[in-house]
Amino acid sequence: MSIVKRNQWAFNDLPALFNDVFTRDLWNWGTENNSSTNTTIPSINVRETNDNFEVEVAAPGMNKKDFKVELDGSLLTITSEQQSDHEEKEGEHFTRREFSYQSFQRTFRLPKEVVDEDKIQARYENGLLLLTIPKKEHAKQRPPRTIEIA
Repeated sequence: MSIVKRNQWAFNDLPALFNDVFTRDLWNWGTENNSSTNTTIPSINVRETNDNFEVEVAAPGMNKKDFKVELDGSLLTITSEQQSDHEEKEGEHFTRREFSYQSFQRTFRLPKEVVDEDKIQARYENGLLLLTIPKKEHAKQRPPRTIEIA
């Protein structure tokens, strides 16, 4: 991927600008992380190191039991469901009662020839679900070496 620096605005940018303006919710410009049901989809960072891929899912206020991480072939799926039940007490009357239910699902296709599927690890700490996806030995980048000239 190359970075292109633009010095001036071009007319061929107009269609994208109009699409953005007319398809976006005018009253809430910060909805890029919201689903069609108006629930928040957690942000995810994916970092590649020499030995593995590291996935960070921002999910504060959740517990590790709220998540399900599944590998089906080359598809890695992270699912979460969180439901809040309020127990109704005898003789309790309410005018308004709101249920709380939140769920999301994110799916990633892993490169099978690169990833060591049997060694994937997941943990939840400090509001982050952290996945470590190790690379196979042949896929790791080797350090540069000097080749002797005969």
